[in-house]
This record gives sequence, structure tokens and C-alpha cells, in this order.
Amino acid sequence: MAGKSITHTRGKGLLEPLLARLRTQRANQLIPGELRDGRILDIGCGSYPYFLAHTAFKEKFAVDQLPMPREMADRNQIEFFELNLNEEPRLPFGSQYFDVVTLLAVVEHLNPESMAMLFRECHRVLRANGVAVLTTPAAWSDGLLHAMAHLNLVSAEEIHEHAFAYTLPLIGWHFGQAGFEMTKIRFGYFEFMFNMWATARK
Repeated sequence: MAGKSITHTRGKGLLEPLLARLRTQRANQLIPGELRDGRILDIGCGSYPYFLAHTAFKEKFAVDQLPMPREMADRNQIEFFELNLNEEPRLPFGSQYFDVVTLLAVVEHLNPESMAMLFRECHRVLRANGVAVLTTPAAWSDGLLHAMAHLNLVSAEEIHEHAFAYTLPLIGWHFGQAGFEMTKIRFGYFEFMFNMWATARK
């Protein structure tokens, strides 16, 4: 982006570039290599699609409530769709269309009802053997994140919009309610246990 500064989230935070890199690294580690010849959908990609710009896929799609600059989408070969998932958590794609769906630092911004419907939509648009990949802050870190935002270490705009804090058992329950088999769900922690990851195979 010549002449423009690159931001990883809305607002400013001294640690945001590092956190975005760590989140992208973790997500890329969780995506099976054999699926990269297909389509990926990144939900809540942000105006600057850091993850999609740093992952290899044959076809890339993204949705977010904030518009993505056309040159940004074109440069990274992304098909972008503007969508407010809290108001309308229905994905504008046919069933079994994607090999991978990612939700990186997204679900904490959604109210629980919208999140539950979005998980069902993720199951619908995934092909057989496709994978959903999720990251979200650990519930216990909520107070710490607000303190870090006050110190300008993370984006205050992002943190203050957190609607709900999840635990791994609750995320697993939502995946199960959406139609994913519990035996095909994996999860764990990263970033010094401040964040959680989960994957679910269809």
C-alpha cells in the first residue's frame, strides 16, 4: 500500500500488528494443506484483510460490516461482501460452497443469538470434510483487555465493542448445535492463554 499506512484493526494499539501476525500464524497452522486448492471464506475480515493477504488459497472470499477498499480487494484477489452479521447473520452463498470458513476475533463482537445462527450458516456453506476455524479471547481475559485498551496496547474501538465472552465448552456446544459432530471438534489456547482457538470439520 504505497503512500498509506497499514492498519490491522480499527483504532490504534501498539500490540495490534503482533497480535494480528500471531492470529494469522495460528489460523494458517490449523488449516489442512489439502483444502488450499479450494475456496476460503473469512468472516469479519476487517477493512484491511491481514489474514487473507497472508494465506494461500485458490479462491478467497470475505464478509465484514465495514467496506473494503476496492484496490485492497483486487490486490489480494478477494471477493468481498459487505454484511452486518449482528443484524443479518445469513451468508449470501450457496450450500457446500467453501472448503474453509474462518472466524478470527469475530464471535466476541456478536450477540449470542446472531452467533448461533452464524454457526449454522457456517455448517451450511461448508463442503463435506470442510473446516471452520475460530479464534476468540478467553473469557477470563476480558478485564485485562479493557485495561490494555486504556493503555493503548490494543484497539479500544475493538475491545469496547465486545458483546460476549466465550469459553471453549460453550464454543464446542455452539458447534454441536450447528450440526458439527462433537468428535470432529478440536480446541486449545494460544498467545499465553489469552486467546482460544477451535476447529470443526463437517
